[in-house]
Amino acid sequence: MSNEPILRISELKVSFQSGKKFLPAVDGISFELNEGEILGIVGESGSGKSVTSLATMGLIPSPPGKIENGEIIFEGKDLKNISEKEWRKIRGNQISMIFQEPMTSLNPLFTIGNQLMEAIRLHTDLSKAQAKVRSIELLKLVGIPRVEGILKELPHQLSGGMRQRVMIAMAMACNPRVLIADEPTTALDVTIQAQILALMKNLNQKTNTSIILITHDLGVVAEICERVIVMYSGQIVEHGEVRKILKDPQHPYTKGLLKSVPDLRGKKDRLYSIPGTVPAPGTIRNGCRFAARCSEVFGKCREESPELYKSEKDGHEVRCFLHTLKEGSNHHVGIPS
Repeated sequence: MSNEPILRISELKVSFQSGKKFLPAVDGISFELNEGEILGIVGESGSGKSVTSLATMGLIPSPPGKIENGEIIFEGKDLKNISEKEWRKIRGNQISMIFQEPMTSLNPLFTIGNQLMEAIRLHTDLSKAQAKVRSIELLKLVGIPRVEGILKELPHQLSGGMRQRVMIAMAMACNPRVLIADEPTTALDVTIQAQILALMKNLNQKTNTSIILITHDLGVVAEICERVIVMYSGQIVEHGEVRKILKDPQHPYTKGLLKSVPDLRGKKDRLYSIPGTVPAPGTIRNGCRFAARCSEVFGKCREESPELYKSEKDGHEVRCFLHTLKEGSNHHVGIPS
Protein backbone atom coordinates (compact mmCIF):
# COMPACT_ATOMS: atom_id res chain seq x y z
CA MET A 1 0.00 0.00 0.00
CA SER A 2 1.36 3.42 -0.98
CA ASN A 3 2.07 6.00 1.74
CA GLU A 4 0.83 8.74 -0.59
CA PRO A 5 -2.95 9.38 -0.29
CA ILE A 6 -4.93 8.39 -3.37
CA LEU A 7 -7.21 11.44 -2.94
CA ARG A 8 -6.49 14.74 -1.23
CA ILE A 9 -9.05 17.50 -0.72
CA SER A 10 -7.48 20.81 0.30
CA GLU A 11 -9.32 23.97 1.47
CA LEU A 12 -12.35 23.11 -0.68
CA LYS A 13 -15.02 25.82 -0.85
CA VAL A 14 -18.19 25.23 -2.88
CA SER A 15 -20.86 27.94 -3.13
CA PHE A 16 -24.30 28.26 -4.69
CA GLN A 17 -25.86 31.41 -6.07
CA SER A 18 -28.88 32.83 -4.27
CA GLY A 19 -29.99 36.08 -5.85
CA LYS A 20 -26.85 38.17 -6.26
CA LYS A 21 -24.92 36.37 -3.50
CA PHE A 22 -22.91 33.13 -3.46
CA LEU A 23 -23.53 31.18 -0.26
CA PRO A 24 -20.96 28.56 0.88
CA ALA A 25 -22.36 25.01 1.18
CA VAL A 26 -18.86 23.62 1.82
CA ASP A 27 -16.48 26.05 3.46
CA GLY A 28 -12.77 25.27 3.39
CA ILE A 29 -12.60 21.55 4.21
CA SER A 30 -9.43 19.44 3.90
CA PHE A 31 -8.93 15.68 4.21
CA GLU A 32 -7.09 12.73 2.69
CA LEU A 33 -8.18 9.26 1.56
CA ASN A 34 -5.58 6.51 1.67
CA GLU A 35 -5.36 3.53 -0.66
CA GLY A 36 -7.62 0.67 0.43
CA GLU A 37 -9.20 2.74 3.23
CA ILE A 38 -12.88 3.18 4.14
CA LEU A 39 -13.46 6.76 5.31
CA GLY A 40 -16.78 7.88 6.78
CA ILE A 41 -18.28 11.38 6.42
CA VAL A 42 -21.10 12.02 8.90
CA GLY A 43 -23.54 14.85 9.54
CA GLU A 44 -27.16 15.93 9.35
CA SER A 45 -28.87 16.97 6.13
CA GLY A 46 -27.49 20.35 5.08
CA SER A 47 -24.04 19.79 6.58
CA GLY A 48 -22.31 19.66 3.18
CA LYS A 49 -21.60 15.91 2.86
CA SER A 50 -23.25 15.34 -0.51
CA VAL A 51 -21.92 18.61 -1.97
CA THR A 52 -18.41 17.41 -1.05
CA SER A 53 -19.00 14.14 -2.90
CA LEU A 54 -20.45 15.87 -5.98
CA ALA A 55 -17.48 18.24 -6.11
CA THR A 56 -15.11 15.25 -5.92
CA MET A 57 -16.96 13.72 -8.91
CA GLY A 58 -16.99 16.98 -10.90
CA LEU A 59 -20.80 17.07 -10.74
CA ILE A 60 -21.48 20.48 -9.17
CA PRO A 61 -24.15 22.09 -11.44
CA SER A 62 -22.84 25.37 -12.81
CA PRO A 63 -24.80 27.60 -12.55
CA PRO A 64 -25.90 27.93 -9.75
CA GLY A 65 -22.92 26.21 -8.07
CA LYS A 66 -19.20 26.78 -8.36
CA ILE A 67 -15.98 25.67 -6.70
CA GLU A 68 -14.58 28.95 -5.38
CA ASN A 69 -11.39 27.66 -3.85
CA GLY A 70 -9.32 24.60 -3.06
CA GLU A 71 -7.81 21.54 -4.68
CA ILE A 72 -9.09 18.04 -5.49
CA ILE A 73 -5.92 16.03 -6.01
CA PHE A 74 -6.41 12.50 -7.37
CA GLU A 75 -3.24 10.48 -7.94
CA GLY A 76 -1.21 13.70 -8.03
CA LYS A 77 -3.49 15.57 -10.47
CA ASP A 78 -5.78 18.50 -9.57
CA LEU A 79 -9.25 17.69 -10.91
CA LYS A 80 -10.74 21.09 -10.14
CA ASN A 81 -10.03 22.69 -13.51
CA ILE A 82 -9.98 19.75 -15.93
CA SER A 83 -12.32 19.69 -18.96
CA GLU A 84 -15.56 17.68 -19.14
CA LYS A 85 -13.88 15.43 -21.71
CA GLU A 86 -11.12 14.60 -19.20
CA TRP A 87 -13.74 14.09 -16.49
CA ARG A 88 -15.53 11.48 -18.60
CA LYS A 89 -12.32 9.41 -18.64
CA ILE A 90 -12.07 9.55 -14.83
CA ARG A 91 -15.72 9.50 -13.73
CA GLY A 92 -16.98 5.93 -13.53
CA ASN A 93 -13.59 4.64 -14.62
CA GLN A 94 -11.31 5.64 -11.74
CA ILE A 95 -13.75 7.36 -9.37
CA SER A 96 -17.27 5.92 -9.12
CA MET A 97 -20.32 6.87 -7.10
CA ILE A 98 -23.32 5.04 -5.62
CA PHE A 99 -26.28 7.34 -5.10
CA GLN A 100 -28.82 7.23 -2.29
CA GLU A 101 -31.93 6.04 -4.14
CA PRO A 102 -31.23 3.50 -6.91
CA MET A 103 -34.72 3.87 -8.40
CA THR A 104 -33.87 7.43 -9.49
CA SER A 105 -30.47 6.35 -10.87
CA LEU A 106 -31.65 3.39 -12.96
CA ASN A 107 -33.63 4.00 -16.15
CA PRO A 108 -37.09 2.42 -15.66
CA LEU A 109 -37.43 1.70 -19.41
CA PHE A 110 -34.33 -0.45 -19.87
CA THR A 111 -33.42 -3.86 -18.49
CA ILE A 112 -30.73 -4.30 -15.83
CA GLY A 113 -28.55 -6.11 -18.38
CA ASN A 114 -28.89 -3.31 -20.92
CA GLN A 115 -27.88 -0.63 -18.42
CA LEU A 116 -25.02 -2.60 -16.91
CA MET A 117 -23.59 -3.52 -20.32
CA GLU A 118 -23.86 0.10 -21.49
CA ALA A 119 -21.88 1.29 -18.45
CA ILE A 120 -19.17 -1.30 -19.15
CA ARG A 121 -18.90 -0.58 -22.89
CA LEU A 122 -18.84 3.18 -22.29
CA HIS A 123 -15.53 2.90 -20.41
CA THR A 124 -13.93 -0.15 -22.06
CA ASP A 125 -13.39 -1.58 -25.53
CA LEU A 126 -15.22 -4.84 -24.73
CA SER A 127 -17.63 -6.30 -27.30
CA LYS A 128 -21.31 -6.80 -26.49
CA ALA A 129 -20.73 -10.49 -25.73
CA GLN A 130 -17.74 -9.72 -23.51
CA ALA A 131 -19.71 -6.98 -21.72
CA LYS A 132 -22.46 -9.51 -20.95
CA VAL A 133 -19.91 -11.92 -19.46
CA ARG A 134 -18.50 -9.07 -17.37
CA SER A 135 -22.05 -8.11 -16.25
CA ILE A 136 -22.67 -11.65 -15.04
CA GLU A 137 -19.34 -11.60 -13.14
CA LEU A 138 -20.24 -8.29 -11.46
CA LEU A 139 -23.74 -9.38 -10.42
CA LYS A 140 -22.27 -12.55 -8.91
CA LEU A 141 -19.62 -10.45 -7.16
CA VAL A 142 -22.34 -8.40 -5.39
CA GLY A 143 -24.21 -11.54 -4.36
CA ILE A 144 -27.17 -11.47 -6.73
CA PRO A 145 -28.77 -14.91 -7.38
CA ARG A 146 -30.24 -16.19 -10.71
CA VAL A 147 -28.10 -13.70 -12.61
CA GLU A 148 -29.30 -14.58 -16.13
CA GLY A 149 -32.89 -13.81 -15.12
CA ILE A 150 -31.99 -10.52 -13.38
CA LEU A 151 -30.27 -9.25 -16.54
CA LYS A 152 -33.62 -9.42 -18.37
CA GLU A 153 -35.66 -7.67 -15.68
CA LEU A 154 -36.61 -3.98 -15.35
CA PRO A 155 -35.67 -1.98 -12.22
CA HIS A 156 -39.22 -1.96 -10.79
CA GLN A 157 -39.23 -5.78 -10.75
CA LEU A 158 -36.41 -5.83 -8.18
CA SER A 159 -36.50 -5.08 -4.45
CA GLY A 160 -34.72 -2.01 -3.04
CA GLY A 161 -31.82 -4.11 -1.80
CA MET A 162 -31.39 -5.83 -5.18
CA ARG A 163 -31.47 -2.48 -7.00
CA GLN A 164 -28.79 -1.13 -4.68
CA ARG A 165 -26.63 -4.22 -5.40
CA VAL A 166 -27.06 -3.54 -9.12
CA MET A 167 -25.91 0.07 -8.57
CA ILE A 168 -22.84 -1.18 -6.67
CA ALA A 169 -22.10 -3.63 -9.51
CA MET A 170 -22.39 -0.77 -12.01
CA ALA A 171 -20.09 1.43 -9.92
CA MET A 172 -17.52 -1.41 -9.72
CA ALA A 173 -17.71 -2.17 -13.47
CA CYS A 174 -14.32 -0.64 -14.27
CA ASN A 175 -12.52 -1.50 -11.03
CA PRO A 176 -12.38 2.12 -9.79
CA ARG A 177 -9.64 3.26 -7.44
CA VAL A 178 -12.15 5.30 -5.40
CA LEU A 179 -15.81 4.52 -4.67
CA ILE A 180 -18.05 7.23 -3.17
CA ALA A 181 -21.20 5.87 -1.52
CA ASP A 182 -23.71 8.62 -0.74
CA GLU A 183 -26.19 7.30 1.87
CA PRO A 184 -26.25 3.86 0.16
CA THR A 185 -28.41 2.20 2.84
CA THR A 186 -30.85 4.97 3.84
CA ALA A 187 -33.89 3.64 1.96
CA LEU A 188 -33.32 0.02 3.04
CA ASP A 189 -34.53 -1.94 6.05
CA VAL A 190 -31.96 -2.89 8.70
CA THR A 191 -31.45 -6.48 7.48
CA ILE A 192 -30.71 -5.40 3.89
CA GLN A 193 -28.66 -2.47 5.22
CA ALA A 194 -26.38 -4.90 7.08
CA GLN A 195 -25.99 -7.00 3.91
CA ILE A 196 -25.06 -3.96 1.78
CA LEU A 197 -22.48 -2.78 4.35
CA ALA A 198 -20.98 -6.28 4.53
CA LEU A 199 -20.88 -6.35 0.72
CA MET A 200 -19.02 -3.01 0.55
CA LYS A 201 -16.52 -4.17 3.17
CA ASN A 202 -16.00 -7.41 1.22
CA LEU A 203 -15.45 -5.52 -2.07
CA ASN A 204 -12.97 -3.23 -0.31
CA GLN A 205 -10.99 -6.23 0.91
CA LYS A 206 -11.13 -8.11 -2.41
CA THR A 207 -10.36 -5.23 -4.78
CA ASN A 208 -8.50 -2.77 -2.46
CA THR A 209 -10.89 -0.03 -3.62
CA SER A 210 -10.79 3.07 -1.40
CA ILE A 211 -14.30 4.01 -0.20
CA ILE A 212 -15.83 7.26 1.05
CA LEU A 213 -19.04 6.39 2.91
CA ILE A 214 -21.37 9.36 3.36
CA THR A 215 -24.10 8.94 5.96
CA HIS A 216 -26.01 10.63 8.78
CA ASP A 217 -25.75 7.48 10.91
CA LEU A 218 -22.73 6.94 13.18
CA GLY A 219 -23.92 3.35 13.68
CA VAL A 220 -23.27 2.68 9.98
CA VAL A 221 -19.80 4.24 10.27
CA ALA A 222 -19.00 2.04 13.28
CA GLU A 223 -19.68 -1.06 11.15
CA ILE A 224 -17.08 -0.62 8.42
CA CYS A 225 -15.06 2.64 8.62
CA GLU A 226 -11.56 3.18 9.98
CA ARG A 227 -11.61 6.98 10.18
CA VAL A 228 -14.54 9.38 10.31
CA ILE A 229 -15.06 13.05 9.48
CA VAL A 230 -17.92 14.81 11.25
CA MET A 231 -19.30 17.76 9.24
CA TYR A 232 -21.56 20.58 10.36
CA SER A 233 -22.72 23.61 8.37
CA GLY A 234 -20.12 23.11 5.63
CA GLN A 235 -17.15 22.62 7.97
CA ILE A 236 -15.29 19.71 9.52
CA VAL A 237 -15.93 19.84 13.28
CA GLU A 238 -14.19 16.58 14.25
CA HIS A 239 -11.93 14.05 12.54
CA GLY A 240 -10.19 10.97 13.83
CA GLU A 241 -10.20 7.21 14.24
CA VAL A 242 -13.68 5.73 14.51
CA ARG A 243 -12.94 3.78 17.69
CA LYS A 244 -11.61 6.88 19.47
CA ILE A 245 -14.54 9.07 18.42
CA LEU A 246 -17.10 6.46 19.46
CA LYS A 247 -15.38 5.98 22.83
CA ASP A 248 -14.48 9.61 23.57
CA PRO A 249 -16.15 12.19 21.28
CA GLN A 250 -14.58 15.64 21.68
CA HIS A 251 -17.05 17.98 19.93
CA PRO A 252 -20.50 18.66 21.45
CA TYR A 253 -22.08 18.00 18.04
CA THR A 254 -20.47 14.55 17.79
CA LYS A 255 -21.66 13.82 21.31
CA GLY A 256 -25.19 14.78 20.25
CA LEU A 257 -25.06 12.53 17.18
CA LEU A 258 -23.94 9.60 19.32
CA LYS A 259 -26.69 10.21 21.87
CA SER A 260 -29.19 10.13 18.97
CA VAL A 261 -28.26 6.55 18.04
CA PRO A 262 -30.83 4.08 19.46
CA ASP A 263 -29.38 1.76 22.13
CA LEU A 264 -31.07 -1.64 22.26
CA ARG A 265 -29.48 -2.39 25.64
CA GLY A 266 -31.30 0.39 27.48
CA LYS A 267 -34.98 1.21 27.34
CA LYS A 268 -35.78 4.90 26.83
CA ASP A 269 -39.17 6.56 26.63
CA ARG A 270 -37.89 9.09 24.12
CA LEU A 271 -34.96 9.06 21.68
CA TYR A 272 -32.59 12.02 22.11
CA SER A 273 -32.39 14.60 19.33
CA ILE A 274 -30.16 17.67 19.06
CA PRO A 275 -32.36 20.79 19.50
CA GLY A 276 -32.73 23.10 16.51
CA THR A 277 -31.64 22.60 12.90
CA VAL A 278 -28.54 23.07 10.75
CA PRO A 279 -28.32 26.78 9.82
CA ALA A 280 -28.80 27.78 6.19
CA PRO A 281 -25.53 28.56 4.35
CA GLY A 282 -24.29 32.10 4.96
CA THR A 283 -26.60 32.87 7.91
CA ILE A 284 -23.98 32.55 10.68
CA ARG A 285 -21.71 35.58 10.45
CA ASN A 286 -20.13 35.58 13.89
CA GLY A 287 -19.06 32.85 16.27
CA CYS A 288 -19.19 29.07 16.16
CA ARG A 289 -21.80 27.71 13.76
CA PHE A 290 -23.00 25.18 16.34
CA ALA A 291 -23.28 27.71 19.20
CA ALA A 292 -27.09 28.12 18.99
CA ARG A 293 -27.60 24.35 19.49
CA CYS A 294 -24.70 23.61 21.84
CA SER A 295 -25.20 22.57 25.47
CA GLU A 296 -21.63 23.63 26.38
CA VAL A 297 -21.63 27.09 24.78
CA PHE A 298 -19.87 30.01 26.52
CA GLY A 299 -19.22 33.67 25.68
CA LYS A 300 -16.32 33.30 23.24
CA CYS A 301 -18.32 30.79 21.14
CA ARG A 302 -20.83 33.47 20.12
CA GLU A 303 -18.17 36.00 19.13
CA GLU A 304 -15.36 34.10 17.40
CA SER A 305 -15.18 31.17 14.99
CA PRO A 306 -12.97 28.33 16.31
CA GLU A 307 -10.23 26.87 14.17
CA LEU A 308 -9.75 23.15 13.64
CA TYR A 309 -7.44 22.20 16.53
CA LYS A 310 -5.17 19.19 16.16
CA SER A 311 -3.91 16.90 18.91
CA GLU A 312 -0.13 16.65 19.04
CA LYS A 313 -0.53 13.17 20.48
CA ASP A 314 -2.62 11.36 17.83
CA GLY A 315 -3.59 13.82 15.09
CA HIS A 316 -7.24 13.91 16.23
CA GLU A 317 -8.88 17.15 15.08
CA VAL A 318 -11.72 19.13 16.65
CA ARG A 319 -13.21 22.58 15.98
CA CYS A 320 -14.09 23.74 19.49
CA PHE A 321 -12.85 26.37 21.97
CA LEU A 322 -13.30 23.91 24.83
CA HIS A 323 -9.99 22.34 23.83
CA THR A 324 -8.04 25.56 24.22
CA LEU A 325 -9.14 25.39 27.87
CA LYS A 326 -7.66 21.90 28.27
CA GLU A 327 -4.09 22.89 27.41
CA GLY A 328 -1.61 20.90 29.46
CA SER A 329 -4.05 18.04 30.10
CA ASN A 330 -4.23 14.72 28.29
CA HIS A 331 -6.82 16.17 25.94
CA HIS A 332 -6.43 18.32 22.84
CA VAL A 333 -4.38 21.48 23.03
CA GLY A 334 -4.90 24.73 21.17
CA ILE A 335 -2.76 24.12 18.12
CA PRO A 336 -4.55 24.98 14.84
CA SER A 337 -4.08 22.20 12.28
